[in-house]
Amino acid sequence: MIIVDTALEKREADGDPVRVGIIGAGYMGRGIARQFLKPLTGMRLGAVANRTLSEAKRAYTDANIDSVQHCTTVAELESALEKGRGAIADDWTLLCDADQIDVILEATGEVEFAAQVAMRAINAGKHVVLMNAEVDATIGPILKAYADKAGVVITNTDGDEPGVAMNLFRFVKTIGYHPVCVGNIKGMIDHYRTPDTQRAFAEKYNQKPIMITSFADGTKLSMETTVLANATGFGVGQPGMFGIECNHVKDTLDFFQPEQFKDGGLVDYTIGAEPHTGAFVIGFNEDPVNQQYMNYFKMGDGPLYCFYTPYHLPHLQIVTTVARAALFHDATVTPIGKPCCDVMTLAKRPLKAGEELDGIGGFCTYGMIENAETVMKNGGLPMGLSHGCRVKSDLPIDHILTYDDVEMPAVRLADTLRAEQDARFFAEYFQQERIAG
Repeated sequence: MIIVDTALEKREADGDPVRVGIIGAGYMGRGIARQFLKPLTGMRLGAVANRTLSEAKRAYTDANIDSVQHCTTVAELESALEKGRGAIADDWTLLCDADQIDVILEATGEVEFAAQVAMRAINAGKHVVLMNAEVDATIGPILKAYADKAGVVITNTDGDEPGVAMNLFRFVKTIGYHPVCVGNIKGMIDHYRTPDTQRAFAEKYNQKPIMITSFADGTKLSMETTVLANATGFGVGQPGMFGIECNHVKDTLDFFQPEQFKDGGLVDYTIGAEPHTGAFVIGFNEDPVNQQYMNYFKMGDGPLYCFYTPYHLPHLQIVTTVARAALFHDATVTPIGKPCCDVMTLAKRPLKAGEELDGIGGFCTYGMIENAETVMKNGGLPMGLSHGCRVKSDLPIDHILTYDDVEMPAVRLADTLRAEQDARFFAEYFQQERIAG
């Protein structure tokens, strides 16, 4: 942050702020827009796009800005940006195509739509910030390959747990400790929650029931830890992770032993542990002198040490992700190559032949993290592609769905990109015919 804020101050002094285009004006998208409208030093909100135009406008009115221009062409958007006017659009492609937009921030939580946004932005030479663990967990590695080819950054965001954890991961490595476990601090998980059970809570906090359901049923957790696994090279110790029940995140040191990491690092989570939010990293260092120092500073006896951040603030911390991408070509959290983990699709209740799956946060299924090699070997259906699939035969509750269990919908861009990703990294397991819609 020290380097980032100095660089942003220079951009402000030069009259050349980083301009951000936000696609998706839901609860979190509007919160982010409000931050950029303050305005921030060296950064400006360029435009907001949303299918429902009134919600895009609301991103400005929530920040007490009433005068905004509805843009229907790239030329109109460029003109609004030159004049410093607030700009909204119901055509998201304008933001990707406008030369004056430096960074596209995708904030919808949808997989197919986000795939289209990411590819168009990458092809237009824009950096892409994904506030969308769902698309990242499903096709992040192939999107990263396209971004690398185009010379731009694609990254998940600081403020969401993967970014908070990755910042901590890099810090622990920098100070000479070897990260062996990294993950989320979670309050509860119930795989069988539905939009009906979560509706009252969602309404209380002005959220969508399907989004809150994805939090409660563990799907979002699996998506986020998959993003983290693919950025660190770590796997899971068992399907769904261990889910360490403890009083405080530091108690994870009682659960793990150094020999558990001999085959590589793990992603995992705590359940019900203080501080009840944020992310943690377990670092390993067996140097006896270091252990004396760490004991003195109340970090424990070693050789495992727990580092944690007791908060995550998506709409605030995202600022540094945008700046790092635009100014330093540095991703907060992005795949490092071959997928390490994936999110399987499991039946939330008994499913009937002919039933159409309703996807993430729905009534039909929930997602569970597993090592990617295992998912591929078994022909598992990725949770991120499950929406719109039709079940071929009756399936019991908790059944792990495969491609053979469903009829895929008409081929979507996300399906095509996932097929390309699987063929690139798991050629021995890939079956081309599975995406024939």
